[in-house]
Amino acid sequence: MEKTPVLNAKEQRSVLFRLLAYAKPHLKMIFVAFGFLLLATVGDVLGPILVKIFIDDYLREGYMPFKPLLMLGAAYIGIQILNVLVSYFQLLKFQEIALKIIQQMRIDVFTKVQQLGLKYFDKTPAGSLVSRVTNDTEAIKDMFVSVIATFIQSGFLLFGIFVAMFILNVKLALFTMLILPFIVFIMSLYRKLSSKFYQDMRERLSQLNAKLSESLQGMSIIQMFRQEERLKREFGEINDKHFDAGMKNIKADGLLLRPAVDLVYILALMIVLSFFGITSFDSPIEIGVLYAFINYLDRFFEPVNNMMMRLSMYQQAIVAASRVFKLLDETELAPGQTGKEADKVNDGKIEFKDVSFSYDGKRDVLKNISFTVNPGETLAFVGHTGSGKSSIINLLMRFYEFERGDILIDNHSIKNYPVKELRHKMGLVLQDPFLFYGTVGDNIRLHNSDLSEEDIKRAAEFVQADSFIDKLEDGYAQKVTERGSTFSSGQRQLIAFARTIAANPKILVLDEATANIDTETEEAIQTALAKMRKGRTTIAIAHRLSTIQDADQIIVLHHGEIVERGSHQELLTQQGLYHKMYLLQNGSVERLEDVVG
Repeated sequence: MEKTPVLNAKEQRSVLFRLLAYAKPHLKMIFVAFGFLLLATVGDVLGPILVKIFIDDYLREGYMPFKPLLMLGAAYIGIQILNVLVSYFQLLKFQEIALKIIQQMRIDVFTKVQQLGLKYFDKTPAGSLVSRVTNDTEAIKDMFVSVIATFIQSGFLLFGIFVAMFILNVKLALFTMLILPFIVFIMSLYRKLSSKFYQDMRERLSQLNAKLSESLQGMSIIQMFRQEERLKREFGEINDKHFDAGMKNIKADGLLLRPAVDLVYILALMIVLSFFGITSFDSPIEIGVLYAFINYLDRFFEPVNNMMMRLSMYQQAIVAASRVFKLLDETELAPGQTGKEADKVNDGKIEFKDVSFSYDGKRDVLKNISFTVNPGETLAFVGHTGSGKSSIINLLMRFYEFERGDILIDNHSIKNYPVKELRHKMGLVLQDPFLFYGTVGDNIRLHNSDLSEEDIKRAAEFVQADSFIDKLEDGYAQKVTERGSTFSSGQRQLIAFARTIAANPKILVLDEATANIDTETEEAIQTALAKMRKGRTTIAIAHRLSTIQDADQIIVLHHGEIVERGSHQELLTQQGLYHKMYLLQNGSVERLEDVVG
């Protein structure tokens, strides 16, 4: 798996500014939250000053007038109550802003994933993408919820505390500022170390998700070939690396977050006490000022500790955001319309002109492919595994972009058609049809949300899927589990046929649609296929030669090249590769080498 490089300081700032850009639509709400934050800060700063006034002006002097003390006490209690209410509302607003930002970010990421080309998914594990959309955005949410609000509140509070300190005693406030370089150094060191550790942890978590996703999807194969121990060992190795990265981060947290800051706090306390001890030789100590300074030191290091504790969340969020933005910036998009918009697909004529194609840019899987399928005709492709059959379908469906040659529909390059138009006029049925979680009716309606219940039933009746759907306990409302695992392969295929027919495509593409069908279901499938093909231009990839004998034209592929073409009878007469494949499937060839040699 590709490893994300460790971010330097400049890259981290760039990621942060890009994250903050998501807050622009919520500026009005942010100003309201900042207002509450400022009020809460004022309340925190005023409390010790009121106590200082009570000690120096009243308690030390032994002067206890009822009315002034009552007002002073009421002001102190009122500030504390108001502070609680204001803190609640500012936290509520920041949480609401954070959730809205992450809501938009997840939509952006999910939308981007839908736009990516299949070439990207070929090289990226599904679990890694799931991790970007869920775990990484959740880490970003924590930053908006906790980190930014805490940093801003702490910044306001620190500023307020220093102002109050300078009001009380300028010389002592200047001495206290000697601790700032130590705090900045600790924060900088922690940020540098934790960035590397969290980068590693995020990558390992992504790998864990990828391995888990792969294991769940291939569970039947894992159990069949007794690969449980191997998968457990591989999962354990990744998990151990995640643990090691976590322990390194915990050690950095344990040393730099609390102990180092507490050490600086003790240093600051020593400065304050030493100052008052030295000045006591020349003048009396103001107990209220001493109390206020000690109190402000406690309050000073509370936001410092809060900021240090949130630094870990900040680093996680920056690392997670860099991974999310890398996905958002991915340029491996699905092929789109690149030329002038062509007319809509009307007749369904298909023509390949000297098309060559390579997945990796090195080895051609298709070499100078040329053929024509007239409207209403059926063209079938046959050939051994790896001959290029599915690659032709992938290019026709615009799943991959091609650079050499051209593909025409109704005499216009498919690059000139809007992808929406192509997908609307093409119906694709795969060897292993994909059913979505929902109901049978939902899976048939997939192409068109405007389809009525009657339209769905007519599509099912057309492909003879109604015979088993009507027998289901809930009929068309029957729940479909993940990938339709409770249905047989034939039933899934019939639902896929109904889904395709409901869209009423002009061109029908069948990618070995009968390869996994049991003998009992095959007759119903063949009848459905015959009805579906009528009046439609059809391209079929065939595994069983018996299913395409009535095709208008059959093309034989070998290592990405067309080696034979003609009708079923014409190809048998040529006694070439097709003839050998036909004999092999009918049990007339003893040695496989004679066929593939």
